[in-house]
Amino acid sequence: MMTITAAEVKKLRDQTGAGMMECKAALTEANGDFDEANTILRKRGLASAAKKAGRTTSEGVIGSRLSADRSTGILVEVNCESDFVARTDDFQQTVQDIISEIEKAGDAASQAWLTDPNGPVQKRLALTIGKLGENMAAPRFVRYAGKGYVGQYIHMGGKIGVQVEFGGITPEVASTPELATLVKEVAMQIAASSPAYLSRAAVPADVLDKEKAIYRAQMESSGKPANVIDKIVEGKLGSFYAQTVLTDQPSIRDPKMSVADVIAAASKGLGTAITVLRFARLRVGEGAQ
Repeated sequence: MMTITAAEVKKLRDQTGAGMMECKAALTEANGDFDEANTILRKRGLASAAKKAGRTTSEGVIGSRLSADRSTGILVEVNCESDFVARTDDFQQTVQDIISEIEKAGDAASQAWLTDPNGPVQKRLALTIGKLGENMAAPRFVRYAGKGYVGQYIHMGGKIGVQVEFGGITPEVASTPELATLVKEVAMQIAASSPAYLSRAAVPADVLDKEKAIYRAQMESSGKPANVIDKIVEGKLGSFYAQTVLTDQPSIRDPKMSVADVIAAASKGLGTAITVLRFARLRVGEGAQ
């Protein structure tokens, strides 16, 4: 039997909110596999599904830029060690310079390009590291171009950045205040509610199977008939969709409406079928170890 360390138990407890003994037992049963231990705790009703894993203390900002015609948008995360440095003009200028490099690279900009030690982004970071004396990184970026109308929302002074690409936006609609309101509302929804998927169809089959298995395991000792358990599982899946799927989420402006309802109402008012093509939500420090 493998030895489970106190540090591993604490890590699982931070992720799930379950007790220390329950975490140790789950890790032992899962042979140290954190994902499996998390699933075991959820099946036992001991873990909070909404608890976020991987808490971080990284500082920095999410930089953003939109083209004038809203056909292109860029978000980039740039990290440093302290909030003091993140607020300096030198750091802020570095962020804008990195966005310019992404803009210049266009379709050639990739994750490998971003992190290439000999590439323009890493060289630009090295200059600021040398000047300000803090370690820095640009771990990820999002660039949308040429497929639709791009909107952005920056929250908490640059700690969260959202980018959304819409389809069905005609030239007549593009400059209307009604569209601006919809774009802001959807982007703020993503910032506040952090959906994982755009639509139900986008949820991977293995994720759904795992959720159903967890719900059934929770009902095993209930003594309820199989058909009743099936209905309960479907009801729980509806709640899962409302938490994780953008179009199923209750609107933060009017919880009686779903996001899909909000988009449909705006489409009707503007006379065009508006859709969300894709979205991204970056929060400073999410990817830090």
